[in-house]
Amino acid sequence: MKRAINIAGALLLAAGVQAHAAITVKDDAGVTVTVAQPARRVISLAPHVTELLFAAGGGSHVVGVVSYSDFPPAAKKIPEIGSNRDVDLERIMAMKPDLIVVWRHGSSERQIEMLQKLGIPMFHSEPQQLEDIADNVQKLGHLMGTDAVAGPAAASLRGRIASLRSRYAQRPVVRSFYQVWDKPLYTLNGRHIVSDALRLCGGENIFGTLPVTAPVVSIEAVLQENPEAIFATAEKNYGGVSMWKPYRTLTAVRNGNLFTVDGNLLNRAGPRMVDGAEQLCEKLELARSHRGK
Repeated sequence: MKRAINIAGALLLAAGVQAHAAITVKDDAGVTVTVAQPARRVISLAPHVTELLFAAGGGSHVVGVVSYSDFPPAAKKIPEIGSNRDVDLERIMAMKPDLIVVWRHGSSERQIEMLQKLGIPMFHSEPQQLEDIADNVQKLGHLMGTDAVAGPAAASLRGRIASLRSRYAQRPVVRSFYQVWDKPLYTLNGRHIVSDALRLCGGENIFGTLPVTAPVVSIEAVLQENPEAIFATAEKNYGGVSMWKPYRTLTAVRNGNLFTVDGNLLNRAGPRMVDGAEQLCEKLELARSHRGK
């Protein structure tokens, strides 16, 4: 009897150790991230990261966010600790986080280095392909111990992406210009995740081969490339696609393929980007229907 009690006690002890076993994943920088136990106090240093954490089932664990973290609506109630480029380090320390999720492209290197010195586990989120968004959801859920939510959410995203790829993979290519801003005229190169969404839909980024991620281009360069479709987001104090209407020699203008897309869906590498990709695919299909008219 005593031996049975000892065995039962040993099993309970082992279960307790296993429940608090360290959790390890690899982030988008290829760095191994380890938390001693599921993270319960998480700080998000990018709006898209906030969306990823909520999608992974960890919204209640997020204790600090940066400005523009406005989705889902519950994120607006979380205390702000600065912007993605300038955070309040003292406030972060006071919040006693057990995980910080950063955006390498948006955060300053100096700031990341200072955060690393705090010794708090840090996950770098930099999705470059749509599938990376699903991977981020799953990995962040694993770090927070919310796998029961994160797993199905990631699977759903992967299924939707696969469905789009199956539907549009064989469609005729549409050479496209994606306009981030007009003054100066910014676009994105082929390594950016927006270009991956374009490729998924059968689009081709006319400036995909440029070495800079977010290069400034000239109107003359766009005219020379003569895209069949032009995309821009609807923002305040921003001309958008209307600036191209006077250039009637452009194929995109001639065929009526000046499209406005939702920047919140396409310019943030969060789960809603799959919604943005669906919109992008529909507009590219519309551009195909305009051929020969």
